[in-house]
Order: sequence, then structure tokens, then C-alpha cells
Amino acid sequence: RKVFEAVSGYGVPRIHFGVGTGELLGLLGEAGADVVGVDWRVPLDEAARRVGPGKALQGNLDPAVLFAGREAVETKTREVLDAAAGLEGHVFNLGHGVLPTTDPDALTHLVEYVHTQTTR
Repeated sequence: RKVFEAVSGYGVPRIHFGVGTGELLGLLGEAGADVVGVDWRVPLDEAARRVGPGKALQGNLDPAVLFAGREAVETKTREVLDAAAGLEGHVFNLGHGVLPTTDPDALTHLVEYVHTQTTR
């Protein structure tokens, strides 16, 4: 909380993310961030329930999907976007960092696909 309080005056969104923190999402939601990151292990609807009202979620595509080919990436990305449709706010992202051996072209395709499927 102290960190989020200290940066609250900068006028930028405050994001709290931790890997493997599904059981701690309620506490992350209470810590003062505007957005709570969700890894790929927790469905977005369940994450929203745990985090509580008034928070946007960030995530949660499994980064391993990027090894599965374009069709699988698009299918799984669409699932995340559909799951996010009813949320108070959502920032599409991987449900953790980029794995070291990920093909950069897979990331480029992912970003381009998300841009074609969403509006700002």
C-alpha cells in the first residue's frame, strides 16, 4: 500500500502483478492499484470476483500459446478478449512474461491480431 500511495499523485495507472498469486488477488485488489494483473492460471471472471469491484484487470493469455501457431494464438486470444468483455476494465496482456525462446514474429502477430479485434 505504501508504494501505491507514494505514487498516487503522478496521474498514471498503478498496476499490481504477481505470478502465481491467484489466491492473493483479493489482497492485490486492496493494495491500492488501479489495475490488477492476472496470470494465465485464473479465469478472468474468477479473478474479477476475487479482486472485487472498481478494478481493471490485466492479462491473461498463457505465454506458452505463442509456441502453438497462429491459429491457436488467435483462438486463445479471442477467448481472453471474450472473457474480458463484461469486466469493468481490461488491458490485454500475457499472463506472465515472454518466454526466452518465443519467436518475435509470434509476438508481432499477437499484437496485430489484438489490434484488429479491439477498439480503444
